[in-house]
Amino acid sequence: MKKYLSKIFLFTPAICIAVGLMSFWLPSQHITVYLAGDSTMSDKEVKAYPETGWGMPFHAFFDTTVTVKNIAKNGRSTKSFIAEGLWSSISNNLNNGDYVLIQFGHNDEVPTKTNYTPPADFKANLVKFITETRAKMGNPVLITPVARRKFGADGMVQGTHDVYSAIVRTVAQEQNVPLIDLDKESQALVQKLGTDDSKMLYNYLAPGENPNYPDGKQDDTHFSELGARKMAEIVLTDIKALKLDLANRIVISHLGIK
Repeated sequence: MKKYLSKIFLFTPAICIAVGLMSFWLPSQHITVYLAGDSTMSDKEVKAYPETGWGMPFHAFFDTTVTVKNIAKNGRSTKSFIAEGLWSSISNNLNNGDYVLIQFGHNDEVPTKTNYTPPADFKANLVKFITETRAKMGNPVLITPVARRKFGADGMVQGTHDVYSAIVRTVAQEQNVPLIDLDKESQALVQKLGTDDSKMLYNYLAPGENPNYPDGKQDDTHFSELGARKMAEIVLTDIKALKLDLANRIVISHLGIK
């Protein structure tokens, strides 16, 4: 018996090393990252080109263990996202380890829109998203509504989502949910570029420049391809800064971040 036990103890270190190496080589669990939001995040039809939602380039920054499903739709608020079954298409399919990136506010905040969501309801809807995501062992991430391009007479960027961005920040704190303050960070980028160069981020076109917009376009809400990529990079950089597990699946070579 002693001889037998001695053989077990003799080989135990080697076994442990082998198991450790096997765990290193095992592929990561495949997960899905769902994007829930509005037109600033959504995939676009060809007829809208070059308007681009930041969710479109976002998927290209991950390794093969991640599938990005962009459920964001033009014109949606938290209210209509729920009413139209878009939210249930996420919550019914969530699996352990999946992520849900939630960015609303653009349409919730406009009283003249049918999709208007009063502040109290907006907050309740965000809590619903968080609660139902966690019930499926998923990972909710809240994102403040991305900035519009609006400058004051003094050349300073003006916030257009202040009330609803504040609600997102409050819910993130109260529910202990990771927060990406895209409103604040995109405003900073727009300010850095200034009144003229910041137009490059948005869907600004001269007459005749693109057949989809023969009369030109001056859109301070929706992004160009460049703008969408820059917004996606802000989100990805924050995922890394927050040290989310998802950060380990970002393909670093695609990003100018450390």
